[in-house]
Amino acid sequence: MKLTNFLIREAIIPALKTTADGHSRETVSGLKERVIREMVESLAAAGAFSSNDREDIVKAVLRREHLGTTGIGKNIAIPHSRHPGVQKLVGTLALSPTGLPFESLDGEMVYVFVLLVSPQERPGDHLRALEAVVRTMRNDEYVKQLRSCTTQDEIWNLLDNAPGW
Repeated sequence: MKLTNFLIREAIIPALKTTADGHSRETVSGLKERVIREMVESLAAAGAFSSNDREDIVKAVLRREHLGTTGIGKNIAIPHSRHPGVQKLVGTLALSPTGLPFESLDGEMVYVFVLLVSPQERPGDHLRALEAVVRTMRNDEYVKQLRSCTTQDEIWNLLDNAPGW
């Protein structure tokens, strides 16, 4: 499965507005919520699901995040959840040029975020998407190229040319 099979091109965020600057007293939990909210809003704006479901999807992703961090290490996080408001697996990718603390398993900053939301009755799609993200992102050179992208088109072209499984 290629990432372009489920990521929504119009929802890709080349540079998150969310930064740790100016929020020195903000908890990592608060920062996580802002990142997730920004990504969910981007998906809603791209028509991936009804705007009425936006807040509930944010809450569902945050509930999953409270079970354990989705910062998998190597500067990557994959916040995700299943939700009845989506008809098919959807996702977006966002880059943080400066990196953000995300309670990653290796304690490192996160620069690449991939948010996934899938229908509740399709757990297999959800697991295959998570596997596709992990397989694609385990190539350090690929992640380095991805992090150097500055536009939606650059990111999409790199994702579209990534190997699929």
